[in-house]
Amino acid sequence: MSPTTIDLRSDTVTQPTPAMLDAMSRAAVGDDVLGEDPTVLRLQSEAAAYFGMEAALFCPSGTMTNQIAIRVHTRPGDEVICADLAHIYLYEGGGIAANSGASVRLLGGDRGRFTADAVRAAVNKRSDAHLPWTRLVAIENTVNKGGGACWTLEALEQIRAVCDEQGLAYHLDGARLFNAIVATGQDPKRFGELFDTVSICLSKGLGAPVGSLLLGSREHIARAHRLRKMFGGGMRQAGYLAAAGLYALEHHIDRLRDDHALAQSAAALLAPLPWVAQVLSVETNLVICRLQPHVAADAVLAHLAQDGIKASTMGPDLVRFVMHLDVPAAVIERLKASLTTFVAA
Repeated sequence: MSPTTIDLRSDTVTQPTPAMLDAMSRAAVGDDVLGEDPTVLRLQSEAAAYFGMEAALFCPSGTMTNQIAIRVHTRPGDEVICADLAHIYLYEGGGIAANSGASVRLLGGDRGRFTADAVRAAVNKRSDAHLPWTRLVAIENTVNKGGGACWTLEALEQIRAVCDEQGLAYHLDGARLFNAIVATGQDPKRFGELFDTVSICLSKGLGAPVGSLLLGSREHIARAHRLRKMFGGGMRQAGYLAAAGLYALEHHIDRLRDDHALAQSAAALLAPLPWVAQVLSVETNLVICRLQPHVAADAVLAHLAQDGIKASTMGPDLVRFVMHLDVPAAVIERLKASLTTFVAA
């Protein structure tokens, strides 16, 4: 009999725990489109309070919360500054252009982290009618394609100062923000103070089956509520899903340390392998390795699959492993057995 499959493709593949399912089954619900679902209202209130923000809006996905935020802050013809590795640019279906009619100014940097000076240099002069109006700076923390890299508060504060100086809005794609908070010990309320809007995901490291929240001022969230309706994101008895999010916020934040420890162990396995050129520095639950020029990422994935391990690629020479709620501690021994038997063609 083949061993049980271990899925390391993403932290989005988690299944609700029995306790989470129980909380979902007992949820009090109402019509959230009418603003009458008590569990959704509680989730929104608790999430906003956790980050010290005024209000929150529950949505089906992080893509939707990000895209709503961009639409809140921009008008057609504006420009968004973000990293060249940013999820909002690479992995949201061209939504910045399609949903908001905005263009993008991409910044390079260290694994998706750029500097305040780079932002300042990228801001277009509003007096020049030839140029799009720079309106928004978007940060991703942790940086997915940067291998789970975390931003320092100092760097974020410096960019906030540029935004204030230049009259720009400031959005945080915090799909894995809880990982960053646990890894760094940063105060979550500091993010609420720095950013105009924050998107947080419940269905990644926190293990809920569905859902993200957009956090911001009452004014921004009122606008976001209308946009959610326009985007088709209004849900009726959404309290069953919100209950999973509440359970995750109350029980699954601290345990992210376990995922981070497993990621460090996996990185230690990968680093000395002769067909691995580099392992990106591991800060949270993501492990990305760059392969030697003669090694194909698809070949590595096929070999792992034969041993019941699923991973993913982030390019022809990049393999990603993601640790999460459903990954057993025994994964390290399974990985070791499989990785050490791979022979590059």
